[in-house]
Amino acid sequence: MSWLTGGSIPKGQAEPAPGSKARQGQSFTHSTDGCTHRRQVRFCAIRPTPGKGESIWDRLAHQHPEWMPSGNGDVAGDSYHKYKEDVQALVNISAKVYRFSISWPRIMPTGDITSLNQAGIDYYNNVINELLDNDIQPLNQTGIDYYNNVINELLDNDIQPLVTMYHWDLPEHLQDLGGWVNPILVEYFEDYARVLFTEFGDRVKWWLTFNEPLVFSYGYSIAAVFAPAVDAPGVGNYLASATILKAHARAYHLYDEEFRANQDGRVSITLNCDWSAPKTDSDEDKAAALRSNQFTLGIYAHPIYSAEGDYPAIIKEQVMNLSLAEGRTRSRLPELGEKWVNYIRGTHDFFGLNHYSTSLVSPSTNGTTLFGLTDAQVLQETDPNWAVNGTTMVPWGLRALLNWVKEEYNNPPVFITENGLGQSSKELQDNNRITYYKLYLNEILNAMNEDNCTVIGYTAWSLIDTLEWSSGFS
Repeated sequence: MSWLTGGSIPKGQAEPAPGSKARQGQSFTHSTDGCTHRRQVRFCAIRPTPGKGESIWDRLAHQHPEWMPSGNGDVAGDSYHKYKEDVQALVNISAKVYRFSISWPRIMPTGDITSLNQAGIDYYNNVINELLDNDIQPLNQTGIDYYNNVINELLDNDIQPLVTMYHWDLPEHLQDLGGWVNPILVEYFEDYARVLFTEFGDRVKWWLTFNEPLVFSYGYSIAAVFAPAVDAPGVGNYLASATILKAHARAYHLYDEEFRANQDGRVSITLNCDWSAPKTDSDEDKAAALRSNQFTLGIYAHPIYSAEGDYPAIIKEQVMNLSLAEGRTRSRLPELGEKWVNYIRGTHDFFGLNHYSTSLVSPSTNGTTLFGLTDAQVLQETDPNWAVNGTTMVPWGLRALLNWVKEEYNNPPVFITENGLGQSSKELQDNNRITYYKLYLNEILNAMNEDNCTVIGYTAWSLIDTLEWSSGFS
């Protein structure tokens, strides 16, 4: 899969989207950082590296190669051995920020503090230092060594690291305990976070606890294709969500209590949302679009970013009613409880947001099931008129999403941590992707300049070609 990376947009190069009021020549200010991004599972050599433990994606890929026919992540982009080349690619495009994730089983092969891997820590330290030395901001002992190398390489190139603690590669040993549906993982994740803050926090100032929990919790509601492939739809994904929210909050409070005073960094989470717009102007379609956005973004954003905390009322009511209709005596969505609602609320220093596209939404009892959206009871469609050179592009959807975040959560500072276009083409003259970035970046400018949305950074997905999870390299 071919991907273009990006940095800050030069003045005058962001063309307006169709119907936009944007002025030619508007540009991002110095306060909005341009950066690129990669993930551990999809770019690094996964298994044949010193000290690394097995993850749930290692297990799935090797037990079910038929689910990933175009290849697995054993080597992938091989950033484990080529991180210096990656940093030079960042330097060549004048990137100032580099987002990457740390692999839990590389740092702690079994997920337990007693299995610390120093080589992994050293690797990430080297990468971070190499970035910083090139003026780029990065929002078993062997694993520790590896990350020290990455961090140091970044710092040596004056590139700032933006580090994701968890990007879906749970140590298989912890999955054997039940994975994210088991609340004990809150304790394990706190131990892991403490190691990362201790080993790397003197240089890493931007942290994301989790990437797209909506997506990886889906692995607890589907029997195939997506790790860990647990067949518990409508139950497993909600149990996982409660554990993930608690683990995020525990890591945030840990940083507050033990590290913030000396390290002066920022901690948050990154959530994904492809915008849902009503298919028509009818009240039914508007209500369906609201449900879709709440089940997609609000399920994690509302407990963390809203003034009142907890899951959105619309989700609690919907899941309770459906659960009772199924003959259950309680909701499939677990109660967080007052203690946890208060503990989770406000655990953010910025709003991490991933966005790729937009759908038109209408009510349906046989609609979208992806990522556990069955309970939203909506049908998501695209408009054929959205195609640009055969590729669906809906840049106004990102602007609408930024405005929704502003209104729902009191205009938090948003760091767009993923945005991009994936295609199988290997063409270097990549006009579709260039057009995509121009249109979407222009709508970010519109949201900032015309709507007063607060956007502090942008990450183009991604630096190099990637293993696209169960889709492999196809």
